[in-house]
Parts: sequence; structure tokens; C-alpha cells
Amino acid sequence: MVATFAPGPLRPLHPLHSILLAFPVTLFLSALVSDIAYWRTFEIQWANFAAWLNAGGLLGGGFALLWAMVNLLRGRAHRNGRAVLYALVLLATWVVGFINALVHAKDAWATMPEGLYLSVAATALALAAAWIGYSGLRVREIG
Repeated sequence: MVATFAPGPLRPLHPLHSILLAFPVTLFLSALVSDIAYWRTFEIQWANFAAWLNAGGLLGGGFALLWAMVNLLRGRAHRNGRAVLYALVLLATWVVGFINALVHAKDAWATMPEGLYLSVAATALALAAAWIGYSGLRVREIG
């Protein structure tokens, strides 16, 4: 089979890639909720939850990013603008999440307000990556 970029509907992500993409969305969103809870209550355990959830989002997002990069490197996926945009948004999500992990590594009292802002940014980027990814990225195969 030959991969081509013929007009027509794009196929959805591979099922395993879809599962990996779900991790950063849910975990970064949960980290954001934990940061909001810490901001409202100053109960230190919420900051600990946010740090662990952020680390999980980084792990799942790292595997989704790896899958996206492999798809870009093999074949002609680099000609697909949506695939490149998807990989770049996933990369931005991972970088913001990593910076957020560094902020959350500080004392709990020192994580606010930067940790909350970075959690909002990581969640927004993860949602954008999921929107792009789940709306269909794979090329049609003809032949």
C-alpha cells in the first residue's frame, strides 16, 4: 500500500495512540483542579496531588509525543500540515508541563501562582492537541 494525501476524509488515530493521547488531557486537567483546590484551601496535600498528576501527564504525553514524532519521521507525514501542527502542540504541552513540574518541585507555598498559571496553559495545550488529534490526522492509504 502506498500512503498518499489524496483528498477525502482522514482516518482516525491508531487506537493505542488515542489511548496515549487521553492521558495528558485527563491528568493535566486533574492537576489544574488540584492546583485550584490548593489555591482555595492552602492544604499542602493538594499541591502534592498536582505534582504527581503533572508527572503522570508528562509520562503519558511523552509517549503520545514519541508516537507523533515517529509518524512524522516515517513516510510522507511531514507534508501533512495537521500532523506537524499536532506534533508541535504536543511538544509545547510537554515543555510547559515539564516547566510546571519544576515549579511544583519547590516548596508548596512557593508554587503559587506560577504553578496554577502553568497548569492552565498545559491543560489548554493538551485539550488543543486532543482536538487536533481526535479530529483525524492519518493519511489515506491507496492501493
